[in-house]
Amino acid sequence: MGDRGRRSVGRARDRAKARRCKDKKGEDLVSHADDHQGTRRDFLYYATGGTAAVATGAAVWPLVNQMNPSADVRALASIQVDIADVAEGSQLTVKWLGKPVFIRHRSEEDINYARHDDEADLPDTNARNENIDPAADASDANRTLDEEGKWLVMMGVCTHLGCVPLGNGAGEYHGWYCPCHGSHYDASGRIRKGPAPENLPVPVAVFLDETTIKLG
Repeated sequence: MGDRGRRSVGRARDRAKARRCKDKKGEDLVSHADDHQGTRRDFLYYATGGTAAVATGAAVWPLVNQMNPSADVRALASIQVDIADVAEGSQLTVKWLGKPVFIRHRSEEDINYARHDDEADLPDTNARNENIDPAADASDANRTLDEEGKWLVMMGVCTHLGCVPLGNGAGEYHGWYCPCHGSHYDASGRIRKGPAPENLPVPVAVFLDETTIKLG
């Protein structure tokens, strides 16, 4: 082979080698580009997921917080009632948790009516008193706040449809009467006649001292 031929072969080899280098360099560039794009995709995925989690948490928190009772609601969960001026034979009505509560200072006549009716055929034989055993019977002693039976505390809401019964010896049993549908309660607040299914409920209550009752 002459000098011309050797130079031609040499140039051909150089071109082939250059192409191989170029191809390899191109593959490397593509590979690096893919790696960069993959890393960027991963970053965007986690960043988006993190943002969504934060946004979801921010949206849920107000809902959870709203379910917690406000300070004024918590304060009203229990109230103290001054009964110093409630005369014997009279009734004080207070508002608690948006509902009326009857606090009656019963006379001897009231007590006698109530205890005489312990032997009556009562439609509801449960005391409905949140301060004692839920299974306690509806005897008058199981419904009053004190052992003497002078103080009777009840929710002032008819157990039929939620009306407010009339008191002070109203109705046929010297107690309370709901004129809306004719429910009669006796001197112990027990249902005796009419559509009401249950006795007037006795809420959580306690004497703090001789003249103060705490509801709730």
